[in-house]
Parts: sequence; structure tokens; C-alpha cells
Amino acid sequence: MKLFSGTSNQPLAANIAAYIGMDLGKCAVKAFPDGETFVKIEENVRGEDVFIIQSTAPPTNHHLMEMFIMMDAVRRASASRITAVLPFYGYARQDRKDQPRVPITAKLVANLLVAAGANRILTMDLHAQQIQGFFDIPVDHLYAAPVMYEYLKTKKLRDLVVVSPDIGGLKMAHAYSQVLGAGLAIVAKRRKSATETEALAVIGEIRGRNVLMVDDLTETAGTISTAAALLKRKGARQILACVSHTLLNEMGVERLRKSKIDELITTDTVLRPGINGVKITTLSVASLLGEAIKRINCNSSVTSLFEFNGGRTS
Repeated sequence: MKLFSGTSNQPLAANIAAYIGMDLGKCAVKAFPDGETFVKIEENVRGEDVFIIQSTAPPTNHHLMEMFIMMDAVRRASASRITAVLPFYGYARQDRKDQPRVPITAKLVANLLVAAGANRILTMDLHAQQIQGFFDIPVDHLYAAPVMYEYLKTKKLRDLVVVSPDIGGLKMAHAYSQVLGAGLAIVAKRRKSATETEALAVIGEIRGRNVLMVDDLTETAGTISTAAALLKRKGARQILACVSHTLLNEMGVERLRKSKIDELITTDTVLRPGINGVKITTLSVASLLGEAIKRINCNSSVTSLFEFNGGRTS
């Protein structure tokens, strides 16, 4: 087995390698003056089971192209199997035709991954689970929930209600509520634009309760910050947010600083600089991804990684 990392999240790749007990493979990733990417694999991969770790965080297109080039390089070097490890799968929000004459870009990315040489996909907390069906190769879809649950257990939150900040996250919120033994509520929202949402109403009882909002992805923090403001007006006490992939642009950081969220709990699936003025707890998913890689390499079952505390995340 050989592990290689692109440039999008090298600390996570190093932690995955450390968990497995091996070094990352040597490869050179450089840029030509005109912006083209050059990759050279600097060790033998003939007949090896190769795992390439790359999150499609911003700059998304650059990191995707880098991954395609790396996969092409190891395929041409006669690797026996190539697994694309995508802790964060970009373009996942473009998973359907919801307007005339728009692409299904999540499917296009799936096609490109296979064309570049992927024999298998390992990813975490897809924005839409049906994206697994866009591939005709095996997809192992992990969840960050077991890691989140271990942390939440240490907080010993009482009178807890799990809230989905929109209808799309209801299934995830229900899974958290079942495992945490908490109530369930949902915020009805209306999207005004790509960066702005409006929280309209809360379905469920949250007055005087501690609230845990759960979502898979935030970039502008519009959904969770407007939902938190509404929940506070409705009488919520402490407000925590659990988000698997926190990309956060400047707008998102500013919104979080002004929001009613007491703590944002997230993972290291994407590389993010430190942010002042916001309480962010970052949990590592390196052991979860590392264990999955070990089991895939040994052709063992990864099903138990979906289960925690007697429950399932899906």
C-alpha cells in the first residue's frame, strides 16, 4: 500500500499516515509559470494499492485538477488499484437540475474521477447521499458523526434539542437526536440568493432548551447564523453548531462573529487558518479515514465505521 497527498490538506494526510503507521509517498507537485500543474511520483508504485488524499477545498478547480493529474501519473506507473480519498467532495451541491439549462456538476466530477483512473472512492459526509449512485465503481461513504458524538458526550448537555437548520438536513439531525437521546426540531428557511437565507419558523419546542444545530457544510454561514438568531428569539439557551465541512470565506467569518452561536464544532476535512473572535472546536477525522484505508487495503468490511453507540448515522 502507498499513500500520497495532494496540496489541499497535507496535515490531515500526515495524520492519516501516522495512524496507519507509515510514511506518505514521495511526490513532487509543482506549478509552471503559466499555472499548469506538474506532478512526479518519486517512488515505485508498480502493483501497489495506491490511496491519493485530496480535499476539493478552495481553490476547488485547482485541487481537483491536481488530483486528476496525480491519479493519471500513478495509473501510468502501473499501480494495481487507485482509491481517491476525498475527505470533502466539492461540487456536491450541484447534484440535480433544479433550473432549466444547468449542469449536474457532481455527476461530471464523478465521471472525471473515473476517467482519470480512480477504481474506488472514499469520502465523508456527502452533501447529497445519492451522489454515491453517480459512480459505477465502489464508494465508501463515511460519516463524521461518531467523532462528533465522542466530543459531545464530554460536554454532558442537558435538556438538549437537535435542530436541522433546513429541511435537507432533517435526516442527519434525526440520527443525532436518536443517538444523543435528545428532542428534534427544524427551522424552515427561504433562500434569497447563493449567500443569503431567511429563517421563517421553528417547528418543535426549543424554549429554555440547549440547542445543537447539525449541518454538513457551511461556507458563508448564512443558514446557521440566521437559524441561530431565530432560535435565540424563540427562547433557546446555549446554541452549538456541528458542521462536518467548514470552509468559511470572509463573509462567513464575519457572520459567525456576530451570530448567536456559542460554539462551532467541526472537523479537519478541509484546511482552514485560525480565526479570531469565533469559538471553533476542530476534531480530527484522521483515525476514521485511516481505519477505512486499512480495511479497504485488507478487503475487510467498513460497515462498523458507520455505527456508533448502537446507532447508525444513516
